[in-house]
Amino acid sequence: MSTDWESQYQKGDTPWEKGSPSPGLVDFLATEPVYGRVLVPGCGLGHDVRALAATADEVVGLDVAASAVTGAQRFSTVGNERFVLGNLFALPAGMRDAFDWVFEHTCFCAIQPAQREAYVEAVAGALKPNGRLLAIFYLDPGNDSPDEGPPFEVSIAELDRLFLPRFSLEREWLPAHAYPGREGREWMRIMTLS
Repeated sequence: MSTDWESQYQKGDTPWEKGSPSPGLVDFLATEPVYGRVLVPGCGLGHDVRALAATADEVVGLDVAASAVTGAQRFSTVGNERFVLGNLFALPAGMRDAFDWVFEHTCFCAIQPAQREAYVEAVAGALKPNGRLLAIFYLDPGNDSPDEGPPFEVSIAELDRLFLPRFSLEREWLPAHAYPGREGREWMRIMTLS
């Protein structure tokens, strides 16, 4: 069953909303600025978008919830960022083969696991040839069962199975910093579209 993200925002039931960009992303950008065009699917209120916009040429935050997009647009701009109401699984033609980077954080774990293969194809379809995916995967959200979610858990073996046919792995690591309660539960990767 899909989550009604708009309803979640309207009710104020948004436990994923932390009020600041991902600590893992902040650490990464401190030493490796991201340039070019960046897509951030499931951007929420856009904290990660704004962190990326400090160096990237353009950052597009995409979300299926109108309230998220409206909320993101209320913040002051940092660079060349914009927010679009839309679905990663049905990208408009102008967003296909258009991005140098996709940044993933909490979108992959939020979708139904049955959609994960389609997610990989959607991300690959958004990237230019040799485009890169910078991802912070939420491996262990502390659920009682793997079927419980969102967020849904994922294993490194599943990431390999799903992504490595389409992407080559540049590097991966355990982020040094995470939101409180997520320490040791996230995994970062940079992958290049093959």
